Amino acid sequence: MKRKKSKKRTKRRSNVAFMLFFLVLIFVLYDQFKQLDIKETAVSLLPNTVSRDVQNYTPILQKELKEVNLEEYTLVLAAIMQQESKGKGGDPMQASESAGLPPNSIQDPEQSIKQGVKHFQKALNYGSQKNVDFPAVIQAYNMGIGYIDFVADQGGKHSEEIAKEFSLKQAEKNPEVYNCGGDKNNFRYPYCYGDFTYTTKVTENIEILTASDTGKSGEFKSVW
Repeated sequence: MKRKKSKKRTKRRSNVAFMLFFLVLIFVLYDQFKQLDIKETAVSLLPNTVSRDVQNYTPILQKELKEVNLEEYTLVLAAIMQQESKGKGGDPMQASESAGLPPNSIQDPEQSIKQGVKHFQKALNYGSQKNVDFPAVIQAYNMGIGYIDFVADQGGKHSEEIAKEFSLKQAEKNPEVYNCGGDKNNFRYPYCYGDFTYTTKVTENIEILTASDTGKSGEFKSVW
């Protein structure tokens, strides 16, 4: 009888030990899953790098810029494309409006790049004539050549405050169109013509591209 009781006690202890081990295992797995989820969330909050599509279009950008002797601005145009579309769609340079067409009328990426380069060249040349800084030229890609005149009249140096002033003046000319879709929570509201933070965003893209460039940065002109 004693042996049977001893066997039962041993079996119970084994069962309890197994249950404890199983509970500890569940806890460990849950903790690891939680840590993994935290890491994935943290990664999702990191800034997006320049898209693969933009990198793929960079040789075409370089080719088009070389034809107008502006090859040194390849990284700048790549940074602009990243901001405009991340290289997606038929008009990755979002250049349709600069050609006098409705948005996204261009549906051929190479045509978009040609027009984008043309628009940039026009802004660059006019910016040089008006003696404005290069950040104003970048902002003019977004807000139009008229922005260069506006900056020139205020000392020639771009700032987000000047971009806001210009945006508001343009928006007031056509408030039904430039109203941020009626969304007062939009960060641009009431400066709904263009994006007054455009130069800041493109500059960040240039920094990312420069950091990730594979040893070719020496071929490109410093634009600042």
